[in-house]
Amino acid sequence: MATKAKKYLESIKLIDKDAVYDPAEALDLVKKTAKAKFDETVEVAVRLGVDPKKADQQVRGAVVLPHGTGKVARVLVFAKGEKAKEAEAAGADYVGDEDLINKINQGWFDFDVVVATPDMMASVGKLGRVLGPKGLMPNPKTGTVTFDVKKAVEEIKAGKIEYRVDKAGNIHAPIGKVSFDTQKLLENFHTLIDALIKAKPAAAKGQYVRNVTLSSTMGPGIKVNLQKLAPENK
Repeated sequence: MATKAKKYLESIKLIDKDAVYDPAEALDLVKKTAKAKFDETVEVAVRLGVDPKKADQQVRGAVVLPHGTGKVARVLVFAKGEKAKEAEAAGADYVGDEDLINKINQGWFDFDVVVATPDMMASVGKLGRVLGPKGLMPNPKTGTVTFDVKKAVEEIKAGKIEYRVDKAGNIHAPIGKVSFDTQKLLENFHTLIDALIKAKPAAAKGQYVRNVTLSSTMGPGIKVNLQKLAPENK
């Protein structure tokens, strides 16, 4: 534990806590401050000027990162007949219907993303109490309730991530690994930020993107200069 604390303190010394950094500079610092023995995930935390308690200020969606996240997601697809075959051909890890629903009800969760065809949702809906709290429930807004299972599976395998504002108005999302070069991380970062700005609810008032912080899994947070994001952020 003392070693972890020592590494963290060494990382903090590399950062001016009162400064805001251009995205590329911030990402360089994230890479330098990642001291763990494993390939840490680079994470973005965005504070939005929305009231998540209001239905018309929810921010939720999905975006395909151009360089992926460094992790290939395990995809489960609820589908029957030809759509099940389509999902298998696209590279889904698990495909089924009632058999998988029963397995999940018994406590099996060896998957990262769930896709379902619309005709399966009446059955899949029964899993809401177990999939919902884990953020695994299929949703049309994130493209995981669809008859185009081929596209859904391929996009997820290519690096599609979901984002959803939490109760405090924050969004947390991975944009790659510290082993990625800075340019790839930067392109993933801008792709996510652009998607969030496009998802701005019409009911949101005042400044939309309030704060952006970058960090590695075990590293300190590094503040990003909001002026370097996009002109739409008002």
